[in-house]
Amino acid sequence: MNKTYLIIAAVLGALSVILGAFGAHALKSRMAPEALDIFETAVKYQFYHVFALLAVAIISQFIPGSLLTWSGRCFIAGMILFSGSLYLLSYFKMIGNSHMNWLGAITPFGGLCFIAGWLLLAFAAIKN
Repeated sequence: MNKTYLIIAAVLGALSVILGAFGAHALKSRMAPEALDIFETAVKYQFYHVFALLAVAIISQFIPGSLLTWSGRCFIAGMILFSGSLYLLSYFKMIGNSHMNWLGAITPFGGLCFIAGWLLLAFAAIKN
């Protein structure tokens, strides 16, 4: 088992719950619906990929090799780029700073990381 990925997944999972609750309770009255939707998308995708990272951590004890290592790295990078850019974008929308809308251009790179992570996971399974 990849203990590092397991720890990172656990911490990011806890953070997902914290941010989800924060969005539902503290931000609901402060954010415009569009910004709140962006924030909720960030939480949702972070949470989905926490489970993907958990799977990589567990599967790594059965399928050794660099494909799974890179799959986990891609999931982590995706959470940072995809969810991170959306968290920031929703914050800047909340405070009315439209000059930071360019952050939305980072989000697809996170999505590509997610796709790469899933494909690497599949290739690791096929290779084994």
